[in-house]
Amino acid sequence: MFLPTSKKEMRQLGWKALDIILVSGDAYIDSPHIGLAVIGKVLLNAGYRVGVIPQPNTAGPDDITRLGEPGLFWGVSAGCVDSMISNYTASLKKRKDDDLTAGGRNVRRPDRAVIAYTNLIRRCFKKTRPIVLGGIEASLRRISHYDYWSDSVRRSVLFDAKADVLVYGMGEKTVLELAACLRKKKPFTDVRGLCYKSPEKREDYLELPSHARAARDRQAFIDMFTAFYQNCDPVTARGLCQRQDTRYLIQNPPQWPLTADELDRVYELNYERRAHPCHQAEGPVRALETIAFSITSHRGCCGECAFCSIAVHQGRQVVSRGEASILKEARKLTRHPDFKGIIPDVGGPTANMYGLTCGRWTTQGACPDRHCLTPAPCQRLVNGHKRQVRLLEKLRELPNIKKVFIGSGIRHDLVVHDGKYGPAYLKAVVGHHVSGQMKVAPEHSQTHILKLMGKPEAGVLTRFAVDFQRLNRELDKDQYLTCYFIAAYPGCTLADMMALKRFAREVLGFKPQQVQIFTPSPSTVATLMYYTEQSFPEAVPLFVEKNLEKKEAQKKTLLS
Repeated sequence: MFLPTSKKEMRQLGWKALDIILVSGDAYIDSPHIGLAVIGKVLLNAGYRVGVIPQPNTAGPDDITRLGEPGLFWGVSAGCVDSMISNYTASLKKRKDDDLTAGGRNVRRPDRAVIAYTNLIRRCFKKTRPIVLGGIEASLRRISHYDYWSDSVRRSVLFDAKADVLVYGMGEKTVLELAACLRKKKPFTDVRGLCYKSPEKREDYLELPSHARAARDRQAFIDMFTAFYQNCDPVTARGLCQRQDTRYLIQNPPQWPLTADELDRVYELNYERRAHPCHQAEGPVRALETIAFSITSHRGCCGECAFCSIAVHQGRQVVSRGEASILKEARKLTRHPDFKGIIPDVGGPTANMYGLTCGRWTTQGACPDRHCLTPAPCQRLVNGHKRQVRLLEKLRELPNIKKVFIGSGIRHDLVVHDGKYGPAYLKAVVGHHVSGQMKVAPEHSQTHILKLMGKPEAGVLTRFAVDFQRLNRELDKDQYLTCYFIAAYPGCTLADMMALKRFAREVLGFKPQQVQIFTPSPSTVATLMYYTEQSFPEAVPLFVEKNLEKKEAQKKTLLS
């Protein structure tokens, strides 16, 4: 079932009022790939009456008031992507298209959406129930952070939005615990994975440099970020507090990740895998083309790429679903009236991290003094390629499934360094699971840039490309390698992009098509380097291209 979006739908369910109302910057897509739908279905499954208001018009009260007022709390999210990234390119030009809006035109999502929606609720409902922020925008803006679009250090979005609580990370457990506390009228201040405001700091928590200091002093900002980044692992993290104005932001330690069984149960809930009928007149939601019948196999990523938010949002610990649960979901897809026999993707943040484990993660946490994959994969990691080959084979054998693709990209370095099962994995993928193009994300070729990115050496990509091309010849396949590259990354000059161009032409043998200008997203290591013009953690001065025209020139150099 869809969660109700109108009073009429509430009446059809026999509901007179709602416990929780979720507000989103995206169209309402009832899919396990959409955070709002997952949180809504988890709460519904726990017995709460939940409604959804997708993309409310902030100019007036009609949309935000149509479900009444919730009995427990409002849940406010910008959607699957930070609203400023959704609305603007890296060159600060307004985006015309939006794949998560019905009809595809970018006309429904306000800038700084969680602030806009919270203000809208406050205008229309005086002294209302608590407003709880969640989703990627809230999660990555939970402490003082550099904001690229205003070129300033902004305070926690919990304070700017004048909300009551902020849930960060993957929020299922936290939201359930918070809802239970509110229903029982018990304090929620010890719930993991949330932030709240307090007139006083907590003496048992680590105090960060204040917002005022971090905003005016770059070294204080670096100190603040370092402490924040070092306290993102649920096993080892301390609680944090930071003075924002006269009050303190209190960040409780991260929530424990879902277990494999808990993750299975979340993805086995009943999802419609469609956009809600309320969007029908506006046109199709393009995101459904890729997510409607894709399967999530795991969460978390131990890659820790410097420009990526997953380490801060989902965590470095990889949690994989059970094989039986994934096969059950695939069988269920075959009974969906819109299913045509194609599963576009089986994966997660990185497809071939399915089944990957480390004995430290659950007992000691991720290593604080080294990355899991660079400069080479850690010997403690147990690779999951054998397990994934078996899973893909079983998916291929299911009735009424014509093709199973891997569309979420793979870590080529994991394949290359897995001498035992990597060759069999790559052969299986090339033979059965590539839809014309295999996606990898080397991002650059120059060693000093790759080090700043937390990516493997270019020679690893070369070895992978050779193996890929050899297998295509052996299996008589006409398939291509698609590489994603980043221009104007901190430390990258025009000369570096020219060297990357030569590498792509002379070593990889193609002209790159997938190039994006680096976008400094909140609370990532790369954004810290962009703002401070220093490497992290070495604090070595960096060249950082901040001129928009010269950023475009770097991109055009690679595409020309």
